[in-house]
Amino acid sequence: MNERVLTIDGLRLSFPLYQGEARVLNAVSLHVNRGEIVGVVGESGSGKSVTAMVAMRLLPPDSYRIHGGCIDLLGNNMLSASEKTLHTLRGKRVAMIFQEPMTALNPTRRIGKQMVDVIRQHRPLSVREARAHAATLLTDMQIADPLQVMDRYPFELSGGMRQRVMIALAFSCYPDLLIADEPTTALDVTVQRQVLRLLKQKAKATGTAVLFISHDMAVIAQLCDRLYVMYAGSVIESGETHALLQHPHHPYTQGLLNSAPESRAPRSRLPSIPGTVPNLANLPAGCAFRERCFAAGEACGNVPPLRPLEESERAIACWYPQPERTHV
Repeated sequence: MNERVLTIDGLRLSFPLYQGEARVLNAVSLHVNRGEIVGVVGESGSGKSVTAMVAMRLLPPDSYRIHGGCIDLLGNNMLSASEKTLHTLRGKRVAMIFQEPMTALNPTRRIGKQMVDVIRQHRPLSVREARAHAATLLTDMQIADPLQVMDRYPFELSGGMRQRVMIALAFSCYPDLLIADEPTTALDVTVQRQVLRLLKQKAKATGTAVLFISHDMAVIAQLCDRLYVMYAGSVIESGETHALLQHPHHPYTQGLLNSAPESRAPRSRLPSIPGTVPNLANLPAGCAFRERCFAAGEACGNVPPLRPLEESERAIACWYPQPERTHV
């Protein structure tokens, strides 16, 4: 359980603009151990998806600049890995599930053909063996008639069915790490719960590590062992999921939790975090959350480091943590 599958340490990344640059990741550090499910949560624009994409080197080569830090994926330095190494890792040892399966699946090819091609790309199986393996994977995803589904095109399936196909594909080569980028956002609540349960069961059964990206605290609470909270390109709080959600210390984490519908009685007004996410091309000096924070003080003019809390696996980047403001 303590074997590191993915380690990102002090990663700084920017996107070049017409004038200047957007500082998208600012000294981001996180890790995923074998067999655990780790969540990354935050508002849109916090850097969640960019972190996942750069971990697999899926961003266009000329679209970003690395200013520091490192990424170790299964013992490989991903910032200098060759195309041959990347080809070996992707799909076989590291898989990814995207937010919208309709754009990830080829609409002109039947499901079975797509699954067989992916399986045979990474495993020495005949077409018949690969097809049988694909049917087994779909059965594991609780698809009642896998052979019928394999003969269909993606547009003939519901969103929930397509996402189950994507999860089956992701596990087809028994990866060491699965990165899931908001895979249940487009699904209704009932189907979302089913898909999350299947994902968790399959990951635990195979020992696959999962990096799960979401903006939904309720989803994270159901699924993840540990959690990283990101804001404006930085990790601002981390720790074991249950402890962090029950007793958040960072004012931003508290604001996220208090604005969740699950935290309030029906028909009551939901509080919101004032202001907006800062412009990444013109980040304010000091703490990026300072202008929106109820606890901001003089020290917030300096960037707070991510430091461990006393006698705890928790870490927080805040000069004025608020442990007494626990989530209800």
